[in-house]
Amino acid sequence: MLDHLKLPAAALKLTIDLPAADAGSRYNGILGQNRAQSALAFGIAMKAPGYNIFVMGDPGTGRLSMVSHYLTGYAEQQESPLSYAYVENFENPREPVAVELPSGEGHSFAKDVEKLIDNVLATFPAAFESPSYQQKKTAIERRFNQRYNAAIDLVDSKARAMGVALYRDNDSITFLPIRNNKALDEEQFTLLPEAERDAFQQHTGELEEYLGDVLLELPQWRRTLAEEIRQLDSDTIKLALEPLLAELTDKYQNVDDVITYLAEIEKNLSNTISDFLMPSRNPENREIIAKRQMLIEQYLPNILVDCKHDAAGAPVIYEPHPIYQNLFGRIEYVSDQGTLITNYRRICPGSLHRANGGYLILDAEKVLTYPFVWEGLKRALKAGKIEIESPYSELGINTITLKPEVIPLNVKVILVGTRDIYYLLEELDSEFNEMFRVLADFDDHIKRTPDSIGQFVEVMKQQARDAGAKPLTDQALIRLIEHSCRLAENQQRLSAHVNNCLEIIAEANLLGSQTGASEIGKAEIELALAAREQRNGRIAEAILEEMLDGTILIDTDGEAIGKVNGLTVMDIGGSSFGAPARITATVHPGSRGIVDIEREVELGQPIHSKGVMILTGYLGHCYAQQFPLAISASIAMEQSYGHIDGDSASLAELCCLISALTRTPINQGFAMTGSINQYGEVQAIGGVNEKIEGFFELCAARGLTGRQAVIIPTSNKRNLMLKREVVDAVERGEFAIYAVSNVDEALSLLTGQEAGTMNAEGQYPEGSVNFKAVARLKEISEMTSDEDKETETGA
Repeated sequence: MLDHLKLPAAALKLTIDLPAADAGSRYNGILGQNRAQSALAFGIAMKAPGYNIFVMGDPGTGRLSMVSHYLTGYAEQQESPLSYAYVENFENPREPVAVELPSGEGHSFAKDVEKLIDNVLATFPAAFESPSYQQKKTAIERRFNQRYNAAIDLVDSKARAMGVALYRDNDSITFLPIRNNKALDEEQFTLLPEAERDAFQQHTGELEEYLGDVLLELPQWRRTLAEEIRQLDSDTIKLALEPLLAELTDKYQNVDDVITYLAEIEKNLSNTISDFLMPSRNPENREIIAKRQMLIEQYLPNILVDCKHDAAGAPVIYEPHPIYQNLFGRIEYVSDQGTLITNYRRICPGSLHRANGGYLILDAEKVLTYPFVWEGLKRALKAGKIEIESPYSELGINTITLKPEVIPLNVKVILVGTRDIYYLLEELDSEFNEMFRVLADFDDHIKRTPDSIGQFVEVMKQQARDAGAKPLTDQALIRLIEHSCRLAENQQRLSAHVNNCLEIIAEANLLGSQTGASEIGKAEIELALAAREQRNGRIAEAILEEMLDGTILIDTDGEAIGKVNGLTVMDIGGSSFGAPARITATVHPGSRGIVDIEREVELGQPIHSKGVMILTGYLGHCYAQQFPLAISASIAMEQSYGHIDGDSASLAELCCLISALTRTPINQGFAMTGSINQYGEVQAIGGVNEKIEGFFELCAARGLTGRQAVIIPTSNKRNLMLKREVVDAVERGEFAIYAVSNVDEALSLLTGQEAGTMNAEGQYPEGSVNFKAVARLKEISEMTSDEDKETETGA
C-alpha cells in the first residue's frame, strides 16, 4: 500500500541529452551568473568615483579567472593609459619629479635620453679640443699675460736702474744684486762690503713695494680671465648641446613634461660637463664608464609604467601578494658607510601604478590581513593619487629617503572575497559602501539550462585544450555534467565550483595517458573520480570495517524496539562521506520530558538540540490534546563521541521515540534521514546522496537482501544524484529508496503497520501505531497523576 512512496531508478539520477544541451550560447568568460555578470558590467561602465566592485562568492567557484577573463576582453576596447616616469629634481633632489608621457612612449624616451648621454660623452671633452676653442682660449690667456708682463717689465726697468736684477720663476719673482753686469748668488752677496749690502736691501724693499703697486689689480685680472674662460666654456657647451637636444625637443614638442625636463637637463649639463667632462690626459676606459654611469644616474628617466606598443587597451592587473610595498610601490636603498641612501632611480612601481588607467584585482582577505594596506588603499582611492612612502622612515631606521611627486590615480578596483568578509566590511567600515558601491554576487549554483550546459561544455573543452589534455568525448562531458550536478546536490543545478571539474579533467588525462587512451572518455572520468575517492577514503573505509566487525553496532536486518538507523555526513578535510548511526530511545513514567543525552553532555550543538525539542511539540500536538503530556524519555546517538549538529536526525529520533513508547518494533533494514516540524511534516536535509550511499555500502558489504531501504524527505528527490551502483541495485530490486512527506508515512514503512489518521472526533483507528501512542501516553499521565495524589495524601 506504500509502493507509491518508492522511487524508481530513473528518479535517482539525472538523465541528460548532450546534443540538445550543446546548442547553448557562447562562453563569454562567466559561466552562468547572470546577476553577477550584470553587476560587473555596470560597475565597469560606471566611471563616477566610488563605483569600485566587490566580487562576492565562495572560493573555488572560478570568481577570479572569470572576472579576469571578462575584464581582459572589455579592457582591450579601452584606451591605453598614460606612461609615467620619475626624473631628478635638480633644485631639490629629495623630491623627484613625475613626468607624464603618452602611452607606450616611456621606454622610447628613456632610450632617447640614454642616446643623448652617449652623444654628450662623444662630444665632450672633444668639443674643447677644437681649433676654434683653442684659439679663443689662447687669445684670452694672451691678453692676461700681456697685461701681467707689462707690469713686470715696469718693475724690471726700475730694478736695472738701481743695479738690481729681477728673476722670474713661474709665478714667483726674486731680486738679485748685479756686479759687472752679472747677478750674484747668495755666497757672493755675503762677500760684498756692508754698505753695498745695505744699499741692495734698501733697493729691494723699494722694488717690492713698487711691484705690489703695479700688480695691485692682478686678482681682478685673474677673475676676468676665469670669467672669460668660463663664458667660453659655457658658449662652447651650449653650441655643442644645441644640435643634440634639438632632435629630442622636436620629437617631444607636444609633451609638456618632457620639454620641461629637457630644459632642466640643458641647464644642469653645463655644470656637469664643466665638473666632470673637461679635457684630461690619457683618459682610461674605466673612467669613461664611471662618467657614463654617473650621467645615467643623474639624467636617465626612471620609467615607472609604460604600456607596450603591442598591448593595446587598458591594463588588467591581479596582485596575488598585496603587501604595502607591492601595492603602492617602494623606494630601494643602498648602504653607504652604515647609512641607507637612495635616489630617484631606485623608485619601484606598485600594482596601483601598473593598473593606473585600468583595472586592479585584489583578494579581499589578503588586503585586510596585511598591515596598513586597507587604510592606504582607501586613502589613495579617496584622494585620487598614488603616494610612494618609505616604510623605513616609520620604523625609525636612519635613512636618507625621498618624497616623490604624487601621480594621479584613475583605477577601478575589484575586490574578490567571501560573503563573510563583505558583510563584515559593510558592518564595521563606514567608508566601505562609499568606495565599493557595486556588488557582484556569485551564486554557488547555476541553473541547468541549454545555455548554461552549452557554456559548461565549452569551458571544459577549452580548458582541456589549454592544458594540453586529450580531447573530451560526449560521454565524458555528460559524466562531468552529472558530477557537477552532484556537487550542487540538485538535478536542476550545476555547481559553480567549476575548478573541481577542471581538476577531474587533468587527473583523467594523466590516468588515460597511463592506460594509453587516445581521448578522455567516460571510463577515464570514472577512473579519476574513483581514484580521488580512494585517496580520500581512509577514514570512511575504517568506519565501514568497524561496522562489519561489530565494533560499531549497526543492524541491517531484523526488528528492534526503540532502535533506528539514522544517517549522518562527515566532512573531513577535502572528503565528505555518509555514515549510518544507531539512534536509541527509552521511555518511562515521569515528568522530565524528552532528555537529549547529546545536549546534556554538551556534545549536541544548538540546531541538533532544537530538533530534539521539536519532538515534544509534535507529541503534544498529536497525542496529548485530552490529557497532560507527562513523559520521561532519553534519546541518544550511540557510539558518537564528537560534536553533533543539524536537525536531519529529528525524523529518525521521533520514530525511534514512538517505537519505544508503543513497544512497536522497527525494521532494522531501513535507515532514514529528514527534519520535521511540530506538525510532523518532513523537511529537506543536506548531504542526501552521501547518506544513502553510506548505508548502501554497508548493506552491500553484508549482502543485499532486497528488504533494505533508505527513507528520505520527498522534497529531497530533486537532490538525488546517486552513484551508478546504487541506481543499478534499485533497478534490480535489491535496494529501495522511499520518499515521505510526513511522519505517518515513515512510521508505516518502518513498522509495517498502519500509522493511523485522526478522525473528526480526534481519535485514531484502534490498533494503529498512533492509537497505541495515545493510549500509552494517557496511561503514563494517569500513573503520574496518581503518584502526585499519593504524595499529597502522605503529606
